Amino acid sequence: MGGAVAALESGVPAIALSTGGVTTPDPVTTVNASGPTVDFAVELIDRLRLRAPRSGPLLPPGIGLNVNHPVVGADGKGTAAGVASTVQDPQTLLRPDLTDAGDGTWRMGVQVDPRPAARGGNVEAVGAGRIAVSPMSADRNTGPVDFIRTASLIAGLRP
Repeated sequence: MGGAVAALESGVPAIALSTGGVTTPDPVTTVNASGPTVDFAVELIDRLRLRAPRSGPLLPPGIGLNVNHPVVGADGKGTAAGVASTVQDPQTLLRPDLTDAGDGTWRMGVQVDPRPAARGGNVEAVGAGRIAVSPMSADRNTGPVDFIRTASLIAGLRP
């Protein structure tokens, strides 16, 4: 995500791609799920190429895509339940855990702070086994027009 945001800040269209949801699944299962994630990314890029003007950009200026692919099946190699045009869930999933060490220093860790997923958000879609595709800009969120464009772009796209 950070690389895609940095690209967008420089005016370069980008796609952020991730596998998995909020919880930490087994690493082997996540690696196995990378195959279906990459397969979907190839399909998405092919779709972008078909819809782009001849020799034109694949995405509108300043707009990127945040793609979150679920881990499906016990081995991670399953097929997602579909593709959803989503918004990025605005909730903070991690919270700092500060502990006074008693010697004038503090230890900092991170705790997962799960909350109900926002309706129509990427966390909700991935939790339901669907691939979430959210438009994003350098400030990470976009407006309703970009959401509609993204929904139109992925209409009919399958995992």
